[in-house]
Amino acid sequence: MSFMYEKLLGGKNGTVGFVLLATLILVVFPLALDGFRLNLVAKYLTYAFPAISLVLLWGYGGTLSLGQGIFFGLGGYGMAMFLKLEASSPENTAIQSTPGIPDFMDWNQLTALPWFWEPFNSFTFTLLAILIIPSVFAYLIGVAMFKRRVGGVYFAIITQVVSLILTVLIVGQQGYTGGINGITDLRTLHGWDITSDFAKNLFYFITCFLLLAVILMSRFILTSKFGRLLLAMRDKEDRVRFSGYDVANFKIFIFCFSAMISAIGGAMFTLSVGFMSPSFVGIVPSIEMVIFAAVGGRLSLIGAVYGCLLINFGKTAFSESFPELWLFLMGGLFIAVVMFFPNGLAGLWEDHSHHIKKRLGFITSLFSKNDTAAVAPKLEGSN
Repeated sequence: MSFMYEKLLGGKNGTVGFVLLATLILVVFPLALDGFRLNLVAKYLTYAFPAISLVLLWGYGGTLSLGQGIFFGLGGYGMAMFLKLEASSPENTAIQSTPGIPDFMDWNQLTALPWFWEPFNSFTFTLLAILIIPSVFAYLIGVAMFKRRVGGVYFAIITQVVSLILTVLIVGQQGYTGGINGITDLRTLHGWDITSDFAKNLFYFITCFLLLAVILMSRFILTSKFGRLLLAMRDKEDRVRFSGYDVANFKIFIFCFSAMISAIGGAMFTLSVGFMSPSFVGIVPSIEMVIFAAVGGRLSLIGAVYGCLLINFGKTAFSESFPELWLFLMGGLFIAVVMFFPNGLAGLWEDHSHHIKKRLGFITSLFSKNDTAAVAPKLEGSN
């Protein structure tokens, strides 16, 4: 385990993998893809945030959450609320019965902006809310579960149920949330058109830089003493507890941190795509996020990004070429990866790089032997 831990996180290998990923998303994709495809990649990369959070929480913490869509959705809805309020100025909504409120509120006979929408008129508050509200929500769930030593499959089921409850709540409160359609028709950010090609390209690069920053921050946490304790808790939780550490607090912290990462992805999704709906909050998207992490390798931060890109590229390609069969093809792809590459793409890369190094070492040893054999007679002659 220590060998894999060092390979995936520390030293030269981790740095090379990080540089390759940065080159791919910051140089190769922008040069090779047109605007439409690049915007698709931006959407895919927003899914990588919850995938990375699952590497921390599940891969290293040993706690599987089937509700990361909760925090992805909270971050997305927070940004959508700010953008919707800006698009709902009295001038833009003059034809409504009640100008100055979002259109779906007017359709549902609301006559005033709800109190919990008011703070989202401030962009500063919105940014803080995107980070704080999901973390607080995760803290409440974490305290209720981890302090009572609820974990394993029970924690996974509970988070799945919470995501379902939140989805039903969003759909049912149509006048406050937009219902099943979500919050749509988002056009400007401080008067700047977010639907333009320039804006979409800018959001792509912002997403890339935030993603790389999250990877570095996560890598710092995992290579610290806390990261070693996280691994120890996953493998021998009772031993860590008997050593005097408060296991519940460690789990709560990593759960809150993973929620914050997922929320950042949700906020960037709203900016890149231009809407947010409950279809990104419930059970299905949460399970897909687990699949992204599993395919990439649940012990690899960078592998989670590649897994996310592979699955979503496959989904797009299959749905375009085989619209009636693409769900079966995606299922087959996931089953094949799990059966033949149980450690995901990161494990596959690890195996190949290990074999390549062995061969290079063997070739180097041959040359060194030949050089020694050639030099030996000369040394004897000189004597």
